[in-house]
Parts: sequence; C-alpha cells; structure tokens
Amino acid sequence: MIITTALGRKVEVAANYTIDQPRDTYTRDEHDRWDRLYNRQVKILENRACDEVLDGLQVLNLAKGGIPNFADISKKLMALTGWSIAPVPDLVPDEVFFEHLANRRFPAACFIRSEDQLDYIEEPDIFHDIFGHVPLLSQPVFADFLARFGQLGLEAMKNNTLKYLARVYWFTVEFGLIETAGGLRIYGAGIASSKGESVFSLEDSAPGRLPFDLLQVLRTPYQNNRVQDRYFVVSDFEQLFLALENSFADVVSEAKRLGDLEHIYS
Repeated sequence: MIITTALGRKVEVAANYTIDQPRDTYTRDEHDRWDRLYNRQVKILENRACDEVLDGLQVLNLAKGGIPNFADISKKLMALTGWSIAPVPDLVPDEVFFEHLANRRFPAACFIRSEDQLDYIEEPDIFHDIFGHVPLLSQPVFADFLARFGQLGLEAMKNNTLKYLARVYWFTVEFGLIETAGGLRIYGAGIASSKGESVFSLEDSAPGRLPFDLLQVLRTPYQNNRVQDRYFVVSDFEQLFLALENSFADVVSEAKRLGDLEHIYS
C-alpha cells in the first residue's frame, strides 16, 4: 500500500509498515550529517551515558562512517540478542509498533533530520532511533525487557490501559537514568540522542531525579515538547524487567484507582 508520511513523502509499505531502507538515495550531505551528529553526541555522552550504551555503539560499529546499513546492524543484533531492525518510513500505529517489539524487531525510521533540525526534531528520525535506541538492544536484559514491553502493549490495547504503558516507555526507554558505580548515567534514547538534554538531565538543578517506582511512574503524566521536569532512576536493567513481570496488571489497577499525580510543569 501507499501511505503519505508526516513529512509529506509518499512511500510503498508492507502490511506491517516496513519498507526497504533507501540506501541508494541518501545524499552525501545526509551521510555527512549522520557523521557530525554521531561524533558530536559521542563526545557529549562520555562520562554521561552508561557503559551499556557506549559498549553498544562500539559493538554495532555505528561510527564506521555515514548512515548505517540496517541489514548489517540486524546481523549483529541477531547474534547477540535475537533482535533485528525493521525499517519504517515514519511513526507507525501503536498495534504495529507493539507487534514489532513483541517479535524482537525494532521499528526504525529511515529518514534523517534536516540541517535546521540538527539540535532538535520532534518526530523520531534515524539518528534518534539508531543512535539512541539500538545500542541497548545488544544488552540481553534490556533486550528482553523491551520484548516484554511489546507483549504488554498488545494486551494494553485490548484492555484500555495504553496510557499507563506509554508512561513506562517514556520514563524508561526514552528518558531513563541509571545509577552506576561511577555515578548517575543516561540510558534513555530521548536523552542519549539529544545534545541539550544529555547535559540537562544530569547537571541542571531544575529537574527532580527520583528512584524508579512503578506505581509512581504509572501515575505521572508527561509532556513531549519540552525537557523533563523529573527523571526516574533505576538501579539496574533487571529492575526494569522485573517491573513488567511482577503483577504488572495489579499495579496498573492501583494506579487507576489512585489517579494521576499532579504535574509540575510551568
């Protein structure tokens, strides 16, 4: 079928919204833009990102030059954790997204941001998806956590609890922090791929940095158009996996009963 993406492109997609990565159509400027984004962000993440993120970048060889080949990444991920990359043109419907995750496929956008969006882009592009998300998929515990998240997402669509699962994703996969022996570190993709928030999340005095508590996360609204006013800190990735395994449905029911916490956005 043919769809029109949010950026106005018409593309042919399969039933699961995947496309062929347009390797032959990337321009020299787009490859150069990836390299500049990559080199800039790696420097920023030194002593800010957790070892698992930095190790994943190296294992997957995302610095080899130019926009990465999804097939090469998939081959490495498959050997490590059984995951692969599903090239998609843009954001995909929720059910499609969860179906991919549940089957250990990460849907990654194929387009790269324009030059005037170098520091911030609202919709996820290839840099956000591949640089931000994919390195942690080389880590077995996190890879299992995200697959379990996909399974719960499919269930949430049936029982009308999707907003609660979205909050888990937002405050962990996108904007999570982790406590390490070396101090507080970044693992969330929304932070790791952002020039500004990778510094703000750790070094600014404004946001709260709270110990991860599933019930509190489920009760916390978020806004997606600004830096965060709070971050949740996990002790390790096993804590994330166990949060989705241990009576998750019961905690969601309790969150619904108690209602949302008051946000503190100005």
